[in-house]
Amino acid sequence: MFNPRRRGFLAAALLTGASLAIPFVIAGAPAASATATPGIGVSGGVTQPVFSYKDAIREHVRVQSPVDSDGDGKKDLVRVDIIRPKESGTELKVPVIMHESPTFDNPGAGFENDHKKYDANGNATKFPLYLDNYFVPRGYAFVSVDMIGTRLSDGCPTSYGVADVLGGKAVVDWLNGRATAYDDKGEPVRATWTTGRTGMIGHSYEGALGIGVAGTGVRGLETVVDIAGYTSGYESFRANGTLTWLKGGMGWLSKKFDVDPDEKCAAVRRKLVEDSDDATGNYNAFWDERNYRTGPISKARNVRASVFSVVGWQDRNVVGSQFSEYWTKLPRDVQRKMWVTQYAHLDPFWARREVWVNTLHQWFDHELMGVPNDIMRRPRVDVQLGPGRWITQADWPAPARKVILRPQRDGSLGREPSTGTGGYLDTQQTEIAMAGDPATADPNRLAFLTPPLKDAVRLSGTPSVSLKVKLDKPTANLGVLLVDYGTDTRIDYRERSATSAEGLKFIGGKDCVGQGTADDDGCYTRAGDNTAVSGFNVVSRGILDAQNHRSLSRSTPLTPGRPYRISWKMLPQDYEFKAGHRLGLVLTGTNADLLQEPDLEPGTGTRVTVDLAGTSISLPLVTGTTIG
Repeated sequence: MFNPRRRGFLAAALLTGASLAIPFVIAGAPAASATATPGIGVSGGVTQPVFSYKDAIREHVRVQSPVDSDGDGKKDLVRVDIIRPKESGTELKVPVIMHESPTFDNPGAGFENDHKKYDANGNATKFPLYLDNYFVPRGYAFVSVDMIGTRLSDGCPTSYGVADVLGGKAVVDWLNGRATAYDDKGEPVRATWTTGRTGMIGHSYEGALGIGVAGTGVRGLETVVDIAGYTSGYESFRANGTLTWLKGGMGWLSKKFDVDPDEKCAAVRRKLVEDSDDATGNYNAFWDERNYRTGPISKARNVRASVFSVVGWQDRNVVGSQFSEYWTKLPRDVQRKMWVTQYAHLDPFWARREVWVNTLHQWFDHELMGVPNDIMRRPRVDVQLGPGRWITQADWPAPARKVILRPQRDGSLGREPSTGTGGYLDTQQTEIAMAGDPATADPNRLAFLTPPLKDAVRLSGTPSVSLKVKLDKPTANLGVLLVDYGTDTRIDYRERSATSAEGLKFIGGKDCVGQGTADDDGCYTRAGDNTAVSGFNVVSRGILDAQNHRSLSRSTPLTPGRPYRISWKMLPQDYEFKAGHRLGLVLTGTNADLLQEPDLEPGTGTRVTVDLAGTSISLPLVTGTTIG
């Protein structure tokens, strides 16, 4: 059945006979005269840059939110900086691309840490990132929103809490005539220049804000482009009961983005630290509020907007399950697209710039302008298998067959159950130490390898592990790695320096994306894959506090010496093991690479005894299912 809510509004209008708010002109036609109706230029299925960025209207408002996050007795006002074509108004109403961020003060937005600049009237002359430079000339308004508690907005940041979400929702409501905004004189301002059709886009925290707002079901938000954005606060700060972020991290995060005097939000930050419960690492009501999949404020089943997601499988900040668990909970009729990469916490503008900008352009044109291009008829998913290696497929994960591999007494990894036991101590180690030199005995890990692969093996989906263990103490951090052993040139997601991070490096020169001014040139340094030759690569990982093996909400100490079967999901991946390489399973303790600080989880010193007969790893394999 045709559902206009899930389709471009141009097609919906044609079917229903509704009038369109946006007139179109043919690209290359003469510029509109002073008396002509302005129009959007479209050619080749995309809008054209027929409007002047230099002459665009720049203005700002403060939108009334429904929350008082700092407890001062007044509802927080949200600062919104706007740039739109000067022709927009009564005769030309334009859609909106919205970028909401907490980072405009500290550290700045994007890979180059962009900051806003303002003129004497308080209007922005520099908007961070390239979106305004590129899309305003094509007939979009661009709105830059200071998240509640940051920059020029009122209130206190609540570390992904309800205020963060409802502040952004209020802006979408204002753009659709359902909320109030004020100018600097306190006079109400209406957004008469917009169709109300809004798309949110952002990276990391910004992406989470888009996901959070979409999960409220707000009308008028037509699409969300989520770039490495979180969908569960718990999975950003915890991993199955283990602490992975800073102790007191939720208070630290609130302070990081807030340049106001400390005393203003001190009580809010104390509450964030208390309620997040670092002592146990358990899931509770605090984390449920910050769960945008099934939480009380924002949930996937309420999403009306289309979703374009980008995930880096080697991201330590926003791990891959943040995407994969959310993806499966979206309503089936939600239009969606995704890119999955071998990078870390990265915006693809820096990795695959031309393809990314062209794809984003077509996506916004289709979803916000209703331009009838072919973006929805193309394969839904772009998959990066390695440096410069991209494929497309219909969905994610790719159709796969579950293959179970089991550790053997001789150190191999095969299909048949084995007998015997092995053991190791739960100590804190880096992944390089855990996975390196697997043939050498190590008291802090067990390593098992398949024979060399006869053919390439591709994994697509979420591996899981099942262990049968005994502990000599009431708990341990149980760690597991899936490793690709074989020398190859790979994306180096580990290196961090002044010129490289997250799997990319600056390569010199700049690209100017769209139109610019002296204050805002829209030009950004070029980057390319940062690669390294390595003998092995950790493909996926998993860790669990054994006390949480029954529930993430409740700790249950284990009885020393008693056998337990403990199963959990590892992090998702889409990866190709090349012919001649070997798959490795490493059983270990505390994973230092997942920790922001070493003292978060120092290792329990528990001896873990593994029953090989009751231990296995389940792999979703697309090819090479005869492995082992």
